[in-house]
Amino acid sequence: MKRTRDVDLQAAREAAASDPSDVDAALVVADPDVPGGHVEDAFVRLIDLVRVTADDERERIKTRLLDLFAVVGNHDERVRKGRTSLMSALF
Repeated sequence: MKRTRDVDLQAAREAAASDPSDVDAALVVADPDVPGGHVEDAFVRLIDLVRVTADDERERIKTRLLDLFAVVGNHDERVRKGRTSLMSALF
């Protein structure tokens, strides 16, 4: 939640929408998306980026996804689907 404290949600959404390949923008908007009820949107956006990135960027995205999965909880079907999609994207 610390990461979302000073985020202008509208600006973050616009930045992520205007450039879907912008890793920083996607990471910024994913944090408020999860508690804001846009869990699947956040997961899909980040998993799509995992598919097209490599090395340190890919690792940053994967780490954030794992954090977000923990926030939502392993019992949630969206997390199960997200984990499956992430594994597919990584391999």
